[in-house]
Amino acid sequence: MNPYQNARTGEKVISQIHFIQESEFFPSKCVDIALSSCTDVAYTQMMYPNFLDQKSREVIEYSSEYILISVLHNLLQGECNPDLRLLGCSVLAPQCEKDKVIKPCRHVCENLKKNCLPAFDAIDMAWPYFLDCDRFFAGEEEGCFDPLAKLRGEVDVEEDLPSDLPGTFIKFKHHSYSQMVSTLKKTASKCSHIATTYSIGRSFEGKDLLVIEFSTKPGHHELLKPEFKYIGNMHGNEVVGKELLIYLAQYLCSEYLLGNPRIQTLINNTRIHLLPSLNPDGYELAAEEGAGYNGWVIGRQTAQNLDLNRNFPDLTSEAYSRAGIRGARLDHIPIPQSYWWGKVAPETKAVMKWLRSIPFVLSASLHGGELVVTYPYDYSRHPMEEKMFSPTPDEKMFKMLAKAYADAHPVISDRSELRCGGNFVKRGGIINGAEWYSFTGGMADFNYLHTNCFEVTVEVGCEKFPLEEELFTIWHENRDALLNYMEMVHRGIKGIVSDKFGNPIKNARISVRGIQHDVTTAADGDYWRLLPPGTYIISAQAAGYSRVMKRVTLPAKMKRAGRVDFVLRPVEAWPNKLLRRSMEDPYDPYDPLELFDPHAQHGQPEARGGSPPGREKPWWWSYFSSLDLHKPLWLLKQH
Repeated sequence: MNPYQNARTGEKVISQIHFIQESEFFPSKCVDIALSSCTDVAYTQMMYPNFLDQKSREVIEYSSEYILISVLHNLLQGECNPDLRLLGCSVLAPQCEKDKVIKPCRHVCENLKKNCLPAFDAIDMAWPYFLDCDRFFAGEEEGCFDPLAKLRGEVDVEEDLPSDLPGTFIKFKHHSYSQMVSTLKKTASKCSHIATTYSIGRSFEGKDLLVIEFSTKPGHHELLKPEFKYIGNMHGNEVVGKELLIYLAQYLCSEYLLGNPRIQTLINNTRIHLLPSLNPDGYELAAEEGAGYNGWVIGRQTAQNLDLNRNFPDLTSEAYSRAGIRGARLDHIPIPQSYWWGKVAPETKAVMKWLRSIPFVLSASLHGGELVVTYPYDYSRHPMEEKMFSPTPDEKMFKMLAKAYADAHPVISDRSELRCGGNFVKRGGIINGAEWYSFTGGMADFNYLHTNCFEVTVEVGCEKFPLEEELFTIWHENRDALLNYMEMVHRGIKGIVSDKFGNPIKNARISVRGIQHDVTTAADGDYWRLLPPGTYIISAQAAGYSRVMKRVTLPAKMKRAGRVDFVLRPVEAWPNKLLRRSMEDPYDPYDPLELFDPHAQHGQPEARGGSPPGREKPWWWSYFSSLDLHKPLWLLKQH
């Protein structure tokens, strides 16, 4: 029988052969992405079938692979997301351009797998087969694309400025997240010998919390050079601080190159860190409302609906309970274990980790909604009192710091009461935070009570999201105040604590008689102690060493930190074992923060147990209960 005849009728079979040949003349086309979990990818079109040979939207949406990327955010409690979802979308909804599919880059998959595999291990889940970096991804030489570029601000970059503009040109505009990233990276590239960018971690939605740093040795702590930081946009709808820090970064770079002596002196003698946006997720919500919207709610909180300035550990209550105990210190208070029982934002963890990695001396957080400078404590000495003066042991120094910003700001220092911030005129534009209004879990109190860092809060204006035409004026009102406050990091004393052989002593305590708050030495034995003018008895002490005391006088007009070094001699017996242990290890060894990686986001609870044959399925298996015949057995670990 003719092989091309129907076995039953003898009719020639040509239609099937013709159909196969015809498909070659009607190849697949690019189509718009209609998958709800993939609508925020950096491209707009995909192609069917995808890399898993799924030929329609319906097939994809009812697949276990698609359900997985839709629920990973919940399964991993926000860890490694949206990175994993976007990576999965690059396989399920592959990028299509000019009717050709582009594979995602293999190195992106490999880096994400390396960082996120522990999060899967923590919930006893295998790495998804469709994220096989060798099978579905391509090398750069093959022409791949980075599906996570949007998270790093490599999409929607700010337009290039004309080349003939002066070096000090700053474009006074509102910056989207990606425009902010682009501007900071361009600024760091322009001043690469004194600037660099780095990320302290990720927001809940996966955006890098980008910092630009200025120093003569970017990326490194230098002996006796103090560390300073500004943080903006802690509340996403308070955007002025964010823009001010973007402008400040450009200003520092340009003025340094132009030879401005004030800027060169500042950068040559200080390591400066600017974090323009601590809450980029909230900013996006606020930006949807647009400039001129003076909202008090939308965008204030994070994507987890958390207020970052209420999310830090309450160490102030512990400080109050210690205050009446003789010999008790109101510094380097450990984080209570109960704190970790609540919801802690990844942004909060990133800041706390950052504070432990760098010996910051001075800081300010820029907010909006008023025009005033506040200083700790922010939490009232009596919790039932909403407005109660609650000073720290460093009340004089904090007032001096707050006034340094307020007095250099032409509007805050204006004596008119009929203006924004007029309620604080009689106080000189500054106020103790708890006396204004009391709240717990604030970042400024945490800085002071857990680290060496002094931090104030600057409310930079009554409009939280002003129109762009107002930004130029706002910058000029705040520029000198921003610089003046940074220069305050050089007040007080600094020095090195070492043994008789010149070896630095880490974690030595520097105490000031009459002030119940110590600072500790950094890894190289150097320290900085902010102090107002006056005469002090300063002592240095470390575990296993004798105490050394010195009398120090700081003149009123002295604007550079006095050098006070200490050489400690070892002692055979240590009088107080508890004190010795606390000085050797200021942080709780079981503190979850020590295990938290803000970049790889490994901060998952320990695995809840395996699912070997004969045992019940993992807790997350119920997410796939709607799939009868196609349950993802490939997610179960083989034991």
